[in-house]
Amino acid sequence: MIERSVIHATFVINRVYDASPARVFRAFSDSEARDRWFVKSEGWPVADYTYDFRVGGQERGRFSPDGKMIILNETTYWDIVPDQRLIMAYAMDIDGNRISVSIATIEIKPEGKKTRLTYTEQGAFLDGFDFPAQREQGCRELYERLAEELERQGAEA
Repeated sequence: MIERSVIHATFVINRVYDASPARVFRAFSDSEARDRWFVKSEGWPVADYTYDFRVGGQERGRFSPDGKMIILNETTYWDIVPDQRLIMAYAMDIDGNRISVSIATIEIKPEGKKTRLTYTEQGAFLDGFDFPAQREQGCRELYERLAEELERQGAEA
């Protein structure tokens, strides 16, 4: 029997990107860019993935790092202010076990000729399947891949 527990946690990640707020926002709103830095950057097989970037829209993906363990991410977008803000709620499962439910806010603000992205996640981490430090590290890695995507885009311009 699983020992039921909830760990509540909030963490904040601040990153400054050498790109305009519009370019940073486009990395979220453009499905091809999002696919490169968010979906396929780990090289994991994608079982299925949908992305409906609009208020009320949903993102859903099933992935497997090893062909055995199945990770499910289900996200709903609750607020989108172009070039400024995103608010979403998402749940994650591993092998059919709900591991977390979170609300995440992304603030995008100009900082000189660059852009400051502030990511704040408030999560409920469930039953010992996931922990705040692990999630924060995973998010930090994602925002590093966003930096690589923005650099790639800048080199193409």
